[in-house]
Amino acid sequence: MRVLAISGSLRQGSSNTAALEALARLAPDGMRVLVYHDIARLPPYNPDDDVEDQPKPELVVTFRAIVGACDAIVIATPEYAHGVPGMFKNALDWLVASETFAGKRVVLINTSPRAFHAQANLREILATMAARLLADAFITLPLTSKTITCEEIVADPTCSRRLGHVLDALREAVQES
Repeated sequence: MRVLAISGSLRQGSSNTAALEALARLAPDGMRVLVYHDIARLPPYNPDDDVEDQPKPELVVTFRAIVGACDAIVIATPEYAHGVPGMFKNALDWLVASETFAGKRVVLINTSPRAFHAQANLREILATMAARLLADAFITLPLTSKTITCEEIVADPTCSRRLGHVLDALREAVQES
């Protein structure tokens, strides 16, 4: 089973990225979690550049292929001005016009209890993109430090238990289909 993990944060030492790296570290045998690190390198989305007969930027082709090959997606993103970060939204925009995203199972992870506006915004965007939101598996991790490592998250019993819940829910959802 292949799970794609996408962090909406570009920040070095991001708790969102650390949470996804911890998720990858906790993945059981038979499940591979790939943390995607290139959203900042994707070019700005322009529908004129996304015409069927014209070549797409190589990074976009690769990103879409990775999304198409995964069984599920886990997203962790910070909240900026009650919404998702612009570069992360840009990455989603590149997926809207492709057929690779619709129907994907998606779980959201919050690393801050204050990020509920971004999660609501993201849920609306993902529903519009025809994602299969596994809302029962959405979690909030009690991370209070802006600088926390993957290792610290894995070592924390509450965090590792909640991430394990996400992994179990993903496996169950994929096996049911």
